[in-house]
Amino acid sequence: MSDAPGRPMKYPYTISAKIAQFPMKYYIQNQWIWRYWMIGIAVSVPVFYKIHKMANSPGNVSKWAEIRRKEAAEHH
Repeated sequence: MSDAPGRPMKYPYTISAKIAQFPMKYYIQNQWIWRYWMIGIAVSVPVFYKIHKMANSPGNVSKWAEIRRKEAAEHH
């Protein structure tokens, strides 16, 4: 595999050249949105996991199955 070219294009006109020369590290280090995005994910994942566990508990599943059975009986 060859190394990156020693002299990058003055104006990257292809999509791959634009992606290769995009200063992503600079944006991640200097923009607030990336930091708060990571904090938001770290805070919301445990909350959504807890909601998921409560909604899919055996008691809740059987309760909703009974509700759906009653609704189906009313329509027939």
